[in-house]
Amino acid sequence: MTTGSNSIFLEDIAEFLNQFFAVELHSQEERGGVYLPSTRPVKRLGLLLEPSAQLHKWVRTQNLDALFLHRPWKLEPEQLAPDIGVISYHLPFDERLTFSFNPRLAEILGMSGLQVLGEKDARAIGMIGQVPTQSFAHLCNCVNQIFGGYEQIRPAEPAEVTRIAVVGAMTHLLVREAATRGASVYITGQLRQPAEQAVQETKIGAIAVGHRRGEVWGLRALAGVLRERWSSLEVVVLLNS
Repeated sequence: MTTGSNSIFLEDIAEFLNQFFAVELHSQEERGGVYLPSTRPVKRLGLLLEPSAQLHKWVRTQNLDALFLHRPWKLEPEQLAPDIGVISYHLPFDERLTFSFNPRLAEILGMSGLQVLGEKDARAIGMIGQVPTQSFAHLCNCVNQIFGGYEQIRPAEPAEVTRIAVVGAMTHLLVREAATRGASVYITGQLRQPAEQAVQETKIGAIAVGHRRGEVWGLRALAGVLRERWSSLEVVVLLNS
């Protein structure tokens, strides 16, 4: 085996993430992938949500070879050396690693018997499943520990929570469907006003974690996925960009 055979390149990471994010389910313009190509071997990969003013300094001090950017659109060419490659996934990342059908998050929440809740363009945008019997306060505490906080809550009417929904959108139809299918709590990024009446009428509890907190959790989860795939890849996460 030659030494070069263990090298990781930007295209290798993009190929793996294309499969992981199931990008073929998305339209061509939403799929993501290589944003700025590079042939430089990747030993250290930086993960961040969006470029910041200090990006060039961070890349240099962390000795990074390439970047994953969730939202790359404000990236200026002069912020990076010419051989620093960039990969980017926006909607596929949101739908796989934030509030949607997200088996990794389901496992952390203790959900079982997962089923799809809600679809958009034939893609699942949410999940519903059983959780160990617990109080609403206990679930809120758990969510707080997982995401480092939450924005708003609407207490659940039943004393015990046994089934929850995690969905990347909040409409009155989705809330009613979750309640009809036995969920006593609806977890999402943000509480939406049009769904407020459905929340009150169904007496379902709701936890709005915050869109950015969901993205940060997804970024940390992605770091774990990449480390599991490549034992030699060093992954650095910037959470306060």
